[in-house]
Amino acid sequence: MFIRLLMFVAMVLAATGQTVQAQQTLKLPSCFSDHMVLQQQQHAKIWGWAEAGKIVNVGFSGHSINAVADDKGYWSALLPKLAANAVPSKLNISCGGEEVVIEDVLVGEVWFASGQSNMAWNLRNTTDSATEIASADMPGLRMFLAAPTPAKEPQTDIQGAWNVCTPENVPLFSATAYYFAKKIHQETGVPVGVIKSVIGGKRCECYCSREAMMSNENGKEMIAQLDAQSSAYDPEAAQQKYEKSLKAWQAKTEKLQNANRELPKEKRKRMPRKPQKQQPPMMNPGNPTVLYNGMIHPFIGYNMRGAIWYQGESNARANLAPIYQEMFTLMIQDWRTRWNQDFPFYFVQLANFRKATTEPGVDNEWPTIQNQQRLTLDFPYTGMATINDIGEESDIHPKNKKDVGERLARWALKNEYGKDVVVSGPLYEAVTFDNQKAVVEFKHIADGLKSRDGEALKRFEIAGEDRKWHWAQAEIANNQVVVTCKDVPRPVAVRYAWASNPTGANLVNSEGLPASIFRTDQWKASFEE
Repeated sequence: MFIRLLMFVAMVLAATGQTVQAQQTLKLPSCFSDHMVLQQQQHAKIWGWAEAGKIVNVGFSGHSINAVADDKGYWSALLPKLAANAVPSKLNISCGGEEVVIEDVLVGEVWFASGQSNMAWNLRNTTDSATEIASADMPGLRMFLAAPTPAKEPQTDIQGAWNVCTPENVPLFSATAYYFAKKIHQETGVPVGVIKSVIGGKRCECYCSREAMMSNENGKEMIAQLDAQSSAYDPEAAQQKYEKSLKAWQAKTEKLQNANRELPKEKRKRMPRKPQKQQPPMMNPGNPTVLYNGMIHPFIGYNMRGAIWYQGESNARANLAPIYQEMFTLMIQDWRTRWNQDFPFYFVQLANFRKATTEPGVDNEWPTIQNQQRLTLDFPYTGMATINDIGEESDIHPKNKKDVGERLARWALKNEYGKDVVVSGPLYEAVTFDNQKAVVEFKHIADGLKSRDGEALKRFEIAGEDRKWHWAQAEIANNQVVVTCKDVPRPVAVRYAWASNPTGANLVNSEGLPASIFRTDQWKASFEE
């Protein structure tokens, strides 16, 4: 009987990949794995877990560093500053009789990519994807694809793997991050690795730590709401509600399916969406801190050059849009504090979206978010890609991600790699009101301002003390824009491209890069009052 028991235990252990001998205690997080990229010119940190008190040796590119596992088994080692190297090397970690060998390691530039669905958007779903994918054979470009991981508490690891850029792997790469990395790789000639850690449909507060949220009054209120929801959550009641909804869904679906069989295809009704079981609030990826815990915290310490970000759609709500700059900069500073590095943070301004407006004075959350993103440029070491010329009226996910990634890359090429490029389209700098006209000054004009289509400038609005907006005439003079309106004899405010979809907005610089939305007033919108 005892022998049979031992045989059964051995079979179970074998099925789970274990042996009767002691399990391996030397472990590393998944970000340290085959095909990884280490950041050049920084003391790359390598860490993991081993038996407490044991000496761990880290060997790479002729360097050998020892570390000692603490009483919880955690250890870390700092490699010397490394020069960029596109020749694959091995990273060896050993402890006692155990060893982990990581193959095909390059040294170059590492960027962290996050946000929501437009950053998650795969290359295979973009413009000209078939042609791009077929030619995407670049062994010096890699991307770590992190699994969606909501978590109640900060995690030390996350599922995911590094992928070499090949036609087989690249379809699942973030398109924006791919085009960003490709441009950096081509212009600098060094390997580029991107860590993609993102879930669609989430607010920026989801990626912020609890400690940072509690340092801010609006953040405190959001955390208080989250804690109250968590306290009120009843898993049994949630299960019962789900089962009831599921039963009703099944009945309705069956009824519709039967009815549709009798109808021609064009008249068949769409099936109802299957209900989802209510998640515990602390595990709901749409709640503050939950994605920081699961998808940001595991990477803290991994050396990188900077971060790129594409998000804002989920913050385009009446109660969130007006405070986006505040919460967004809170998140940026939170990350920089965690990494102990003021790394550059480059982000995408939301694209034009929804039906075009034809009247001046229209306020909603979308242009408010766009302007809040522009205001975030006041925060140090930030840059913004303006894309209000490539959006799609009926699709929140523009298929042109090439321009998005390459416009982000302009900031990095200029600031981090010393390339002589124009980083942005025109950005509002100042306004002067002189009798019946307003004179607007811009920065990032390159060799000068111009109209994209050669037509008169459009989508400029002007207002007087009565705060009523009127379409204005706008002309370029001395690389400034002079704005006037016969119905506003004493203007006090100007704004440009102030709409979800400002069709006709055509101010660009000599590089053809579009001007960002802006407003010179600080009046509250109707939905803020």
